[in-house]
Amino acid sequence: MNPVNESSQPAVIDDRRRFLMLFTAVLLPMFLAAVDQTLLAVATPQIGREFDAMGSVSWLAVAYLLASVSLIPLYGRLADRFGRRRLLGVALAVFSTGSIACVLAPTLGALIAARALQGAGGAGMMSLSQALIGEVLKPRERARYQGYFALVFASASLVGPLLGGFVVQLGNWRWLFAGTLPLCALAAWRLYRLSHRPPPLDTNLKVDVPGGLLFALTAGLTLWLLSRDGGMSQLSGWSTWAMPAAAAGLWMLVWRVARQTAQPYLPLDLLRLPVMRHASLATVAYAAAMFSLVFYLPSYLQAALSSSASGAGLMLLPVTAGMLGGTALAGRVVVLTGRTREPPMAGLLMAGASLILLAFLPPSAPAVLVLGATTGLGLGMVMSVAQIITQMAAGPQRLGAAAAVLSLSRNLGAAFGAAAFGALAFGVRGERLGLSVSRGPGHQDVFGYHLGFLAAGCVCLLGAWAASRLPADRLPKESAAGSQGPNDSKGR
Repeated sequence: MNPVNESSQPAVIDDRRRFLMLFTAVLLPMFLAAVDQTLLAVATPQIGREFDAMGSVSWLAVAYLLASVSLIPLYGRLADRFGRRRLLGVALAVFSTGSIACVLAPTLGALIAARALQGAGGAGMMSLSQALIGEVLKPRERARYQGYFALVFASASLVGPLLGGFVVQLGNWRWLFAGTLPLCALAAWRLYRLSHRPPPLDTNLKVDVPGGLLFALTAGLTLWLLSRDGGMSQLSGWSTWAMPAAAAGLWMLVWRVARQTAQPYLPLDLLRLPVMRHASLATVAYAAAMFSLVFYLPSYLQAALSSSASGAGLMLLPVTAGMLGGTALAGRVVVLTGRTREPPMAGLLMAGASLILLAFLPPSAPAVLVLGATTGLGLGMVMSVAQIITQMAAGPQRLGAAAAVLSLSRNLGAAFGAAAFGALAFGVRGERLGLSVSRGPGHQDVFGYHLGFLAAGCVCLLGAWAASRLPADRLPKESAAGSQGPNDSKGR
């Protein structure tokens, strides 16, 4: 037998064992946090009818997103002080408590509060799963395997509405929350079994409580204004311009207070690094385009091509397949070449070009299938590589903060992108502007959708420019900012 193969086989087996330990430990927390964001999309009408409060059910999504966005920076800070694995366990416990409260909720108000508690746990489950990847795997190993985690996030976002509809059709919406409890228990057990050597922690942590409260207030007002069923649609007169102006002023105040605080709630010290700013901007563009496509492509197909609801949902499969191919391709490029700038830059260029073509081509199923796949291929090349870049830039002591920056960028990009696309798709009609619009078999004016695709494509091009500003350095072949693999002692 070839001696080279004999010597390399144990290393390959050890790499696979280390990956499987990590994958099973953080896969479920990441999946649960991602799927829970869209799980109630189909169940919302049933919940509204049961509680006789259809006008307030939109707060089920807003409460989850508000709690998640507000607490992501806090998890990053605490994880860098007390350990990422330990804080991920805390996040799992909070999420499980929220799930139990959702099952037992007697009123809609109690259910909204329980959803906020779920969001408080989901914030840590998503961001700290990414931080643990940076602890356990070497940089090039992260590129090889993080595509799987990016696929888990994308797939969970897509299957959430399908799974929710299936459960609601067969039973009661409360089973959606009850079903997460065994998965939470399994995830906690696998997390407890994970052994690794954690990097040094930041022992000088101080939590900026006033800054955190100000950020939560500002994010809450902004998300309310962006809410399709509330916010701007409920304003009139002077409040139409006063409330957005107040939100803009609060964001300026958040930035000013953070700059004057030694250890601000938002990790501005990381955002002062050009690589973190550009990676965050690329992530915002990725999330805005991806969630716009996931949320509104099915409704576009129903309006433009008279597709059924199930048929329109199936048309998202090329997007998912494209993202799988993109994450695999990006990981392969980084593993073989060590280059981290080219995959997100090329991916965002491809996604931008595909969305712009979708904006100008007349509605047709073949165009949606092909351009949806190429858009997914491009977007799949962004997130996993951006995680490696930010983890390397932050260093081993700031993995939690780096993951928080990227998670916050993704959530804000998703919220702003989906809200802006929805405003264009449902608020702009070509006929009202005196334009001659092309119509598909559905014979509906879909000019607003095409304008949304154009805007999303331009956002991707802006993200590609940001990615082009990332460092051109190659990753080292050996360990850098992560950890050095599992050992016999329990991690913190």
